[in-house]
Amino acid sequence: MPTHEVFNQVPPLTSFSTADDPPLLEALRRDGGWGEAEVRALGARAGSPEVQEWARTAEAYPPVLRTHDRYGHRVDEVDFHPSWHHLMTEAVASGQHAAPWAEPRAGAHLVRAAKFYVWAQAEPGHGCPVSMTYAAVPALRAEPELAKAYVPLLASRVYDYGLRPPLGKRGLIAGMSMTEKQGGSDVRTNTTTAVPAGDGSYVITGHKWFTSAPMSDLFLVLARTDAGPGCFLMPRVLPDGTRNAMRLMRLKDKLGNRSNASAEIEYEQAVAWPVGEPGRGVRTIVEMVGMTRLDCVLGAAAGMRAGLRQALHHAAHRRAFGAKLIDQPLMRSVLADLAVESEAATVLAMRLAATLDRAGEGDAAEAALRRIALAAGKYWVCKRGSAHAAEALECLGGNGYVEESGMPRLYREAPLLSIWEGSGNVAALDVLRALEREPGALDAYFTEVEAAAGADVRLDAATERLRRLLRGLTEDAGGTGGTGAQFLARRVAEQLTLVLQGALLVRYSTPAVADAFCASRLGGDWGYAFGTLPPGTDVGPVLERAAVEEDR
Repeated sequence: MPTHEVFNQVPPLTSFSTADDPPLLEALRRDGGWGEAEVRALGARAGSPEVQEWARTAEAYPPVLRTHDRYGHRVDEVDFHPSWHHLMTEAVASGQHAAPWAEPRAGAHLVRAAKFYVWAQAEPGHGCPVSMTYAAVPALRAEPELAKAYVPLLASRVYDYGLRPPLGKRGLIAGMSMTEKQGGSDVRTNTTTAVPAGDGSYVITGHKWFTSAPMSDLFLVLARTDAGPGCFLMPRVLPDGTRNAMRLMRLKDKLGNRSNASAEIEYEQAVAWPVGEPGRGVRTIVEMVGMTRLDCVLGAAAGMRAGLRQALHHAAHRRAFGAKLIDQPLMRSVLADLAVESEAATVLAMRLAATLDRAGEGDAAEAALRRIALAAGKYWVCKRGSAHAAEALECLGGNGYVEESGMPRLYREAPLLSIWEGSGNVAALDVLRALEREPGALDAYFTEVEAAAGADVRLDAATERLRRLLRGLTEDAGGTGGTGAQFLARRVAEQLTLVLQGALLVRYSTPAVADAFCASRLGGDWGYAFGTLPPGTDVGPVLERAAVEEDR
């Protein structure tokens, strides 16, 4: 209209790279530098206009359930927008779903984690089936015959969507089916039953309240047997081409993760094959959860980086009260605080991924470190994701509150990562179990932290406070399994993570980032909201390190 002209609007952030991220690249160079070129290429692809449009449309046009065909036959199919399939095709082609299992080499899990991190910043919903496939492969290797048949197809870099017998496809995707109405995370209360069919298979009857990615080719299903809970491999289509008796009752109407389907499922004597020891299905599933739990941390860190990028880009171009937002002291404090949180999440996520590589090479201390640090990190980093997304959105003001900005999508997605694979309480209580059952875990943890001893007095003081807190669990709270310890479980998980993040930043980040983290998160000179960094914090280098390439 001729009544006004549009000005002071921020230009679109397009053709950027999600791999333009110093802490990520530095982690790759420390452990597995051979993957940097691949990660950079994938990051550039993730920030391309084409992939950003796929992300938008996959969310705008969510999957639709078709229970029956036009003639009344049961089909139990889920229809996706083509953008979903484009995203899945590239995720699988880049090896995010199984490359470390198919192509083992030093640093393979770290490189895979870096790829998952940069690609999830484009669209996080499709990361769910990618992550579950990654976790399913080592579980299946407990059954050599099943592994021989299915693992090569699960590890294939071909995304072959469609309802066909698995062994006739060029590539497979796996899902997990655990949660029931009455139990949630308490899977030992599950009522779904598995009965031997007499030919090595079982027939499964029951329901699942929340099965993510129900369009997968194979599922690992938890069901009760006479020996106790068992884990079973269930294909959607049986070897003879008939459809297995998996009935998709409805798709969940979720807060976020809309591009990905999540279903309620009824099993009517569905056919499946046992995985792992009879009656030890919970143990098998828990081992899988350890893999997907890492991806929760990676996803939360990726969300923080995506939100920070948008906030920094907006502030670099938007003017208010006579100056750019990026030049105004209070906004600089907010943005620097967000940047510090993002980098702390990234450096921890990459360190956790590296433990997988080192533990796989026989390093028992790395396996022990992973056991405690992954549970604690999952609790804290995923919790921080929601607060970070809210503050990053607010940096854009009203423009951030509208769907076109992409920030509401980021905000809705953030709580999922705290809930998936166990809510905050589940993760915090798992920290206590690690302390109680893995005596080497705490030693491995403090060995890692003490590599930074003497470098920052606030880190040293926080480490000593943590030691006192842990001693108190034994002396005053009735042991790590007591009710007093359970009351403190969240505090323990939080402090374990903050001290470890501080140690990693002191060792690997720039002095400005490490100083801001230690002063605020460990030194106590910090408020309850982002943007409350201590007076005198040198935010310039922090913002420069975090800035998007085109805004530097």
